[in-house]
Amino acid sequence: MPDGEMSTACREGILGREPRLTIFERSRPGRGAAATPALDVPDKPLDEVVPAALRRTRPARLPEVAEVDIVRHFTNLSALNYGVDNGAYPLGSCTMKYNPRVNERAATLEGFRGLHPYQPESLAQGALELLYTLEGWLCEIAGLARATLQPAAGAHGELTGLLLMRAAHEARGRAPRRIVIPDTAHGTNPASVIMAGYDPVAVSSDARGGVDMDRLREIVAEGDIAGLMLTNPSTLGLFEEHILEIAELVHGAGGLLYYDGANSNAVLGISRPGDMGFDIVHFNTHKTFSTPHGGGGPGAGPIVVGEELVPFLPVPTVEKRDDGTYYLDHDRPRSIGKVRTFYGNVGVLVRAYAYIRALGPDGLRRVSERAVLNANYVLAGLRDLFDVPFERRCMHEFVVSATPLREHGVRAMDVAKRLLDHGVHPPTTYFPLIVDEALMVEPTETESRESLDRIVEAFRTVAREAAEDPEMVCAAPHTLPVRRLDEASAARKPVVRQRFPEDEGAAAS
Repeated sequence: MPDGEMSTACREGILGREPRLTIFERSRPGRGAAATPALDVPDKPLDEVVPAALRRTRPARLPEVAEVDIVRHFTNLSALNYGVDNGAYPLGSCTMKYNPRVNERAATLEGFRGLHPYQPESLAQGALELLYTLEGWLCEIAGLARATLQPAAGAHGELTGLLLMRAAHEARGRAPRRIVIPDTAHGTNPASVIMAGYDPVAVSSDARGGVDMDRLREIVAEGDIAGLMLTNPSTLGLFEEHILEIAELVHGAGGLLYYDGANSNAVLGISRPGDMGFDIVHFNTHKTFSTPHGGGGPGAGPIVVGEELVPFLPVPTVEKRDDGTYYLDHDRPRSIGKVRTFYGNVGVLVRAYAYIRALGPDGLRRVSERAVLNANYVLAGLRDLFDVPFERRCMHEFVVSATPLREHGVRAMDVAKRLLDHGVHPPTTYFPLIVDEALMVEPTETESRESLDRIVEAFRTVAREAAEDPEMVCAAPHTLPVRRLDEASAARKPVVRQRFPEDEGAAAS
C-alpha cells in the first residue's frame, strides 16, 4: 500500500459504520445545511462593492452536504484522535498523564476566563493573588528564591533562563561563551543555548548513564564556562549520582547551573533542584502540574531563580503590598525586560494552582513515588525482551533498546507502529541518541496496575510477533485509518488542504 493511503477497512466502513469520507467526497449537488438570511444591505452594483482584482473568476468550491453529513463527518474525525482519555500514553519525556477535570473547571471560572488583559489591577486582585501564591509554591518546590510565570513553555523558559544567566555574568563583569550540555539532553537545550548567543559544548555519558566526570573536568579546565544545563533525572530516566560534585565544579569555574524541569514528575516533594546546587529552574506546568498538552500547546514554563538572579527577572513581577493588595511591578531597572505579552498563559497557571492546592506537599510526593514505581514495574515486565543499556533502578521513565529484534529484521519504529494495532500509544523512539534502537517509556503515575499490565502485554505480544511474523510487524499499523507514513515528506511537505483531480493534473503538467 502506498505511504499514507487510507486503509480499505477504514474507507469502506467497519462493522456497519459509515465509510470515513472527506467532506468533499460526501458532497452532492443541490444538498445544503444552511439558509442565508435575506439581504439587509443596499443592493449595489458589484463594481461598487468588490474591486475587479478581488473578484472570483469561478464560484467558490464548497461542499454541498446535508447537516447530518456534517455532523457525522466531524464526529468520525473526533473518533480518530488518541489521548489519555482513550488509553495509556507512555510517551517518554513528555509526561502525557491524565489531568483532573476539576482543574479544567477552575480555569474556566468567569473570574479567570473573562479577565481582560488590560483590566485594572484593582479589578484583578483574585487573579494576582493566585499568581503570587503559585509563585511561592513553585519556589518552595524548587528550593529557590523568586520566579517569573511569563514563559509560554519549556523551551521558552530555557531561553529566559539563559538570558538571566547572561545578565548575571554581565553584572559580574564576565562574558563567558560556553554552556555545557550532556549528550542525553533534550534537543531544545542546544537550540536555546545558540538562541541566547552562547556556544553549546557536549559532555559524554559514563558507563552508568550519568555525566562523565573526567570529561566534564577537562571541559571546565579549558575555561570560558558560562554554565551547565542538566535534566535530573535525565532523559535516560536516571538520577545524576554526582550532582553535588558537578555543581561544585561548575560554580568553582564561575558558571551557573540550569535545571531543565521536563522530568520534575519524578522528584516532587522528594528532592529540590536548589538543594542540588542549581541556580535556575524551569517547570513545565503543562506536563508536571496538570494541563493537557500536545500538538504545540498550550503550555507554561515558569522560571525559578536564586537570590543572585532575582534583580534580572522579567517585568512585571507580581508583588504584595503591606495592606494585602497585589500589583504588577514594572519598575525593575536591571530586568532583562518582557518575555511574554501580558503575564503569560494564565489559564495554564490556574490549572497548576488547582493541582498543587488539591494535592498539597504529601500528595505531590505521592505523585512522584507512584510515577517511579510504575516505571520500574513496566521495566521489570520488559527486561527479558529488550536490552537495558544501564542496569540501574530507573526513575519516572526508562529507556530500553530494541536491538534484540534486529535478528528478525524488526526495528524500534516497527515496534512502535505495531503497538498502535494493540491499542497502546507507542513510546518515544530513537531518543536519547546515545542508545541504539531506543524506546523511551513513561507510564506516569495516573495509570493503574491493570493498565500497566496491558502495556507490558502489548510489548510482549509485539516481540513474539516479531519472531513469528516479522513482515507483518514491519508493515504495521494495519487497523488505523492511515497506514505507515512517509514521515520525512509529511514533515517537510505537509498536505494541509483538500486536493482535487484537476489540481493534481495541473501540478503534473
